[in-house]
Amino acid sequence: MPDSNTATQPLYLKVKRHILSNIGTGKWAAASRVPSENDIVKSFGVSRMTANRALRELQDEGILVRIAGVGTFVAEAQAHAHPLEVRNIADEIRQRGGTHRAQLISLEKIRAVGALAGDFGIAPKSPLFCSVIVHHENDKPIQLEDRYVLPQLAPDYLRMDFTRTTPHEYLIKAAPLQEAQHVLRAVMPDDRTRRLLQMKRGEPCLLVLRRTWTAGVIASVARLHHPGSRYEMSGRFRP
Repeated sequence: MPDSNTATQPLYLKVKRHILSNIGTGKWAAASRVPSENDIVKSFGVSRMTANRALRELQDEGILVRIAGVGTFVAEAQAHAHPLEVRNIADEIRQRGGTHRAQLISLEKIRAVGALAGDFGIAPKSPLFCSVIVHHENDKPIQLEDRYVLPQLAPDYLRMDFTRTTPHEYLIKAAPLQEAQHVLRAVMPDDRTRRLLQMKRGEPCLLVLRRTWTAGVIASVARLHHPGSRYEMSGRFRP
């Protein structure tokens, strides 16, 4: 029986609430088939238009996936980030109720060559610190972080344990953020990226190129690859 709060709701919202409740409790897991329009019409005693609206809105919200001639299914959960914010990925994951884990691939001192020297505006072969980390959400890899850092602004970078803290957390203290630039691209991953992110062959990546400035100097350059099927960026703006 509906409670007093749902009794006055439009019928399509009651249907949505029922579906969301089953997903939220884990009764309907990701990729599970959900009732069809006909099933909803019979179960709730609503019109086909009402059933269609509930399913359509849940599809638009990214909760369901509808495949013509096949059925309607619970969508895989996707990570979200705001395209203009510079946030700690561990905080993003925790805010969504997930568990963050960092896998350190490499941490070393390198020489800036080619485009990398141009990214920083420094002389070729100047020293840089470099870290390569795969960030996991609930044990699923969602970001490959290739980060380059100016040594004089972050002298302890190579001594940090980036399985316990993130480069963002360290840098925000060592080289406080003054300005940032984001460039977003859709790219096809190379073999290394695909392997580290456990992606299927032919799946595209969302690449975020991030540069940050401290006291007028470029402090870090990061190339952040995300699996296209497990990550999206969205934001709301007010001019």
